[in-house]
Amino acid sequence: MVRSDINTDWRKVAAAIYKKPADAKIFGSVELDVTDLEEYVTRKRREGLKITLTHIFTLIVARGIREAVPELNCYVKRGNIVEREQVDAMVSVLLADGSMSSVKIENADRLSLAQSVDAISNGIKASRGGDENRTMKMKGIMGKIPWPMRTWIFNLIKFLTIKWGISLPGLGLSANNFGSFVMTNIGSIGLDTGYPALFPISNVSFVFVMGGIAKKPTVVKDQIKIRRIMTISSAMDHRTVDAMHGGKLFRFIKQLVKEPELLETPPAVS
Repeated sequence: MVRSDINTDWRKVAAAIYKKPADAKIFGSVELDVTDLEEYVTRKRREGLKITLTHIFTLIVARGIREAVPELNCYVKRGNIVEREQVDAMVSVLLADGSMSSVKIENADRLSLAQSVDAISNGIKASRGGDENRTMKMKGIMGKIPWPMRTWIFNLIKFLTIKWGISLPGLGLSANNFGSFVMTNIGSIGLDTGYPALFPISNVSFVFVMGGIAKKPTVVKDQIKIRRIMTISSAMDHRTVDAMHGGKLFRFIKQLVKEPELLETPPAVS
C-alpha cells in the first residue's frame, strides 16, 4: 500500500537521486543523563524483572515511532515510500561465544517492559541453539559462496528485494525483512559512540546506537553535579528521514527516559 500523504514530492525525488546507502545518510547524536534510569533498572532487577537499558531503549524508540513520528515507519519500494503495517525492532545481541546475532521483535511498540524481556530472551535462546531467524541465517549461507560469485548473488538479491520489492520467501528475504529499525548497544563492547553502516539489504529507516556511559559534570537545577551520561546516536537513511523526524524522535526519547514507568504497561491499541 502506498499512502499519498507520506509519499511527498521530496521523498519521491530523494528515492530517485540517492543511492542506498552510499550517499543518503544523516547522522545525529545526543547525550542523555541516565543516572535515574539506571537506578530504575537496578530497582526492577531487585524485584525480579531482569531488564537492561537495551530493553528500555528498544521500547522507547518503538513507541516513539508509534506516537511521535509514525512517518518513520516506512521503506523504499520501487521508487515510492511504503508504510509498514507494524513497528518491528531488530535488536543486535552479543552471544556467549562472542559472535553477533539479532532478534526481531514484532509489534515492539505494543509490548510492556516484561513482555519485551521475554521476547528478547527467547530470541537469544533460539540463536544460541542454532535457530536464528531466517534473515540472519543468510549470512552463513552467503559466507560459504566463493568470491566473486558471492558479490554477484548479493547484488542480485539486493536488486530483486530492494530495487524491485520482490519477496523471496524461500530465502526468508523481502523489502521489509529487517523491521522498522535496528537497535545496537556498542557501549557493551567498550565504545562510547558510533555511526554504523546502513546494511544495504536491510531497508530500515535508521539504526539506533546506545553508546558507553561515563560520569560527567552536569548542570541540574542550576547546580553542577556528577551524573551518569550516555551518548545515543543514529545513522539514518535520508531517503526516508529528514532532520525534523530525527529531532522529534530524540525529543520523545528524552521525555520517556524520565518516565520509564510508562513502559510497564502496554499502550492502548487504537
